[in-house]
Amino acid sequence: MNQRPEIIISSLDAERLDRMLVSLGDKQFPGKDALLAELDRADIVAPEEIASDIVTMNSTVNFKESASGKVFSLTLTYPHESHSSDATVSILAPVGSALLGLKEGDQIEWPKPGGGLLSVEIIEVIYQPEREGIFYR
Repeated sequence: MNQRPEIIISSLDAERLDRMLVSLGDKQFPGKDALLAELDRADIVAPEEIASDIVTMNSTVNFKESASGKVFSLTLTYPHESHSSDATVSILAPVGSALLGLKEGDQIEWPKPGGGLLSVEIIEVIYQPEREGIFYR
């Protein structure tokens, strides 16, 4: 099995996610334990100390699907900010939980709808609030 990449999360994101998870029941969010485990293993730093190539909440990221070479982008959002478009992914989705805290160059696998795994590489963090000086959003 692949070793999971190290993840780095801002203290602001960690705080907000903890509060959100406490308010959600297990039935509302079956992947709650998986996201909690990711938060527990994360290296948590002040928002000002987040490197510019790390995926934080509200970051927009370019990925490459390993098998096809297809490139696509997603914005990682809180559930109330997630739209039904293909451009956003909620932190509560398995893909969203997997993205948080990764950096450019990291490769991960996530479950495809309908089964199987999709292997992707993070090519570029196109937008990151912290990089733009937005530390307390």
